[in-house]
Amino acid sequence: MRTTRLHSPLTFVVVAVTLLAAALAQADVVTDWSITAGDLASTGKLPPGGAYRVTAVVQTAVYEAVNAIMKRYPPERVKLDAAPEASVEAAVAAANRATLAALVPVQQAAIDKAYQAALATLPDTPAKTAGIAVGEQAATALLALCANDGFDAPESYRPYTTPGVYVPTILPDIAHWPGRKPWIMASADQFRPGPPPSLTSAVWARDYNEIKAVGAKQSPQRTADQTAIARFWEARVPTIYLPVVLSVATAPGREVTQNARLLAVATQAMDDALIAVADRLFR
Repeated sequence: MRTTRLHSPLTFVVVAVTLLAAALAQADVVTDWSITAGDLASTGKLPPGGAYRVTAVVQTAVYEAVNAIMKRYPPERVKLDAAPEASVEAAVAAANRATLAALVPVQQAAIDKAYQAALATLPDTPAKTAGIAVGEQAATALLALCANDGFDAPESYRPYTTPGVYVPTILPDIAHWPGRKPWIMASADQFRPGPPPSLTSAVWARDYNEIKAVGAKQSPQRTADQTAIARFWEARVPTIYLPVVLSVATAPGREVTQNARLLAVATQAMDDALIAVADRLFR
């Protein structure tokens, strides 16, 4: 198989932008708003990892609102009453506005601007009013559902170790996340890997030497591609992943409820993944 070389971190940005541009060509109201919400969350001065939780809450509220109107799937996390003629466009705008305003208050001006621009394109009809109502109901329900999920629990991490067990040299981020309530996983430790190899094993010695050689600041063994890949995946915002999801959501033949559900599940999985990583590091 032929592979494409990636020469710098900028290449990854170009790839992400290209995917996003392709997505915009077939965008709907759900995918349009997902880009806005992702940008607002990623630049919203949130605690570490907070943008993933925000996008999961937002996209789940959007899905519940859209599905309440379209009734394509059985109700999942909340049960909402929506008039079948309610405007999906108004519902999506209202769900985004209400969740983002509650979770990213520093972006209030930008949130209101996007919301007003979206509503301005819709005629003032009972459908618009009904759509706003179900969007706000979905947001209220999701915010209540996540109010006690452990995201803002006090930091209680204290370093302790035994030989061969890594301990961060500074107070780590998201150390309390193993106590969070996951979206999809049964528990934070559901996918916890097994213990590392023994300190006296050949596998441990091999891995240690490889990390030291390849991970050195000026490693002669690490390629430029490997360095670029590491720098790219160091990013900790959902906008790195959303263009990949949108490349699926904007494929021909997709329907708005399908896209709302895809974005909800994908962002829930992103948030759960960080919970699982925190469990592996801090439990």
